[in-house]
Amino acid sequence: MRRIPRDASLDSTLALLREPYDFISNRCRRHGTDLFETRIMLRRTICMTGPDAAGLFYDPDRFIRRGAMPEPIRATLLGKGGIQGLDDQDHRHRKRMFLSLMTPESIGRLGDLVADHWRARAREWASMDRVVLYPELHPILTRAVCAWAGVPLAEGDVIRRTRQLVAMFDAAGSVGPRHLWSRLARRRAERWIGGIVEQVRAGRLSPPEQSPLHVIASYRGLDGTLLPARVAAVAMLNLLRPTVAVSVFITFTAHALHLHPECRQKLQDDAGYTDLVVQEVRRLYPFFPAVMARVRDDFDWSGYHFPRGTSVMLDLYGTDRDPRTWDRPEEFRPERFRQWDQSPFNFIPQGGGEYHVTHRCPGEWITIELMKIALGFLAGGMAYDVPEQDLRIDSARLPALPRSRFVMCNVQLKGDPQHERG
Repeated sequence: MRRIPRDASLDSTLALLREPYDFISNRCRRHGTDLFETRIMLRRTICMTGPDAAGLFYDPDRFIRRGAMPEPIRATLLGKGGIQGLDDQDHRHRKRMFLSLMTPESIGRLGDLVADHWRARAREWASMDRVVLYPELHPILTRAVCAWAGVPLAEGDVIRRTRQLVAMFDAAGSVGPRHLWSRLARRRAERWIGGIVEQVRAGRLSPPEQSPLHVIASYRGLDGTLLPARVAAVAMLNLLRPTVAVSVFITFTAHALHLHPECRQKLQDDAGYTDLVVQEVRRLYPFFPAVMARVRDDFDWSGYHFPRGTSVMLDLYGTDRDPRTWDRPEEFRPERFRQWDQSPFNFIPQGGGEYHVTHRCPGEWITIELMKIALGFLAGGMAYDVPEQDLRIDSARLPALPRSRFVMCNVQLKGDPQHERG
């Protein structure tokens, strides 16, 4: 057996926090391998990058997810008792429930709601001197996903619930007061949704039968029992929270369109170019840096030994930029996806493998649909100017964002009577 290279530091947690997106790939290049060993939160961890490593990582016979993610992430981003920590039949059973909500018709309804709320808010942007896109997207997506999911949301509660949903992903990877706020937001959101689930089960609230709220409230596990209300709330929030988090990818879409204005004409000339742009934004821009699992039983791979129980971290961001797969990976070139082989392991911004078997995100189709709708507005449905601002990507934060959060001015909704008068 070859010895897995070891990182020199006693513990790499602080280094990971300083460079969350490049931490693994930088050290793999330094060691000249696709993997190395370190300690994260004092736990022995094997870090891996590249499509071959991804193919290994998403083998459910080799790895489990129970207890893999650090407690701070489970207490904020994911929630305790969620699908991300399930394995084997329990995981596949609950995954089928989530996938049943991802039909083209259901995703289309969500897309229509997002477009309606975007259009309504864009009319208000016309009277604003300055529009900061990233925070403006949050209530748009919150209103739309709650309506789609069947979750009642009074107008007076929109700001409060939006802040809670945003805190669960925007502050989860931080330290200090922001992280504490993320934990508090998670607890409050679980109480909110848990109470709604109990109302549905008691017959005091009747969401549409095919709505996510109805499906999750009535879902029964392999033992035939309903999920505890808190766990059902975690499942619901694993629909609501990631949908609002698409605001990160939409902001990056605006960023890419501004830096590459030649795409606007291509989008008009080629209907299929929208898909290429969306995929290239997902490949190039930083979203979630890595995922974690634990070794199920001892095994050997490529001459390396993986001991049972060892934590393993897969580099999502670096794999999407691996030069062995992607020619000139640092460049924004949507056309590259015309020749993509559609491997489930070389393009993994939201996980890899087969949806029904692995922990690949079932909401990936929602992400793509909402980014396409956003691109329609940003590339043709609105007129706007982009004033001078700091558009550098702050990749030291989680999630990474343009430092300015993408500022627009002189926004006009095309086709709107007010715009036509102008």
